[in-house]
Amino acid sequence: MPHSHHQRLRRALGALALTVLALAGGGCGRAGSPPVKGPQGSKLPAYRVAKDVSLPGSGTWQAAHRRGHLVVGAKEDQPYMGEKDPASGNYSGFDIEIARMTAASLGFDPRSVRFRTIASANRETALQNGQIDYYVGTYTINDKRKLQVGFAGPYYQAGQGLLVRKDEKAIKGPGDLDGKRVCSAAGSTPAQRISADYPRANLVAYDTYSVCVDNLLTYQVDAVTTDDAILMGYAAKVPDELKLVGKPFSKEPYGIGVPRGDSALRLALDDALAAHEKNGDWKAAYEATLGRSGVPAPQPPAIDRYPAS
Repeated sequence: MPHSHHQRLRRALGALALTVLALAGGGCGRAGSPPVKGPQGSKLPAYRVAKDVSLPGSGTWQAAHRRGHLVVGAKEDQPYMGEKDPASGNYSGFDIEIARMTAASLGFDPRSVRFRTIASANRETALQNGQIDYYVGTYTINDKRKLQVGFAGPYYQAGQGLLVRKDEKAIKGPGDLDGKRVCSAAGSTPAQRISADYPRANLVAYDTYSVCVDNLLTYQVDAVTTDDAILMGYAAKVPDELKLVGKPFSKEPYGIGVPRGDSALRLALDDALAAHEKNGDWKAAYEATLGRSGVPAPQPPAIDRYPAS
């Protein structure tokens, strides 16, 4: 690799690490000077806390009401979606704002929400065991998961995408992955789709997408694949080095995971999402977080108020 290009990649990796740290600290709803490419805290909407809320049919809400705050599961390593500042412990991103705005509709001060990082593989267990009240973290709604948990929403429509280096010309979509090293998270739906639908690609799997992105920048893999919403955040951190290519090749409707039997909480969250989409909070939160990647706010997907099973 040319020496100058190696230095440039080192700078990109350093910039990525620094902006990851700056991002979460700057997007917590406080006034101040947010990082140039991070969530704009000063532009986040203020969510009005609903008064006299009561959900007698929700054991989850009743327990949270007694303790005085909600515990929400989240991701901590997804730029613009769900990210944790390791120094302050603060979380930021679009998913975090979805959690806060819905908490306000349930009668809880958004600032009192306690976020808990839960890995993808442990989401259902955390909801079933009562470790969290609900989960907001790029959680795709599907029928298999509905057998274990409930879903409010969807609140965002993502799709599987491909992230490549800016100088990549051979990969324009999933049909160009034959013989290419493609990185994704171990056990994830995107990884399974590559194995099943594009078996001639060489799948490389790690525990986190951030490791995949580091390996992409250092030429150890040729592409990273997961939901385009996640990839948008990474590309926006080092736009001179990374880009998304092609069109999404799946549909990933993001929902709020709740305990399966708690239909009262699920439907209350559906109402909350609908209200915040209508009053402009949803769009404002998107523009201050995920919209910083340069992609305009889409139309929110239709909420699926499916009956209790």
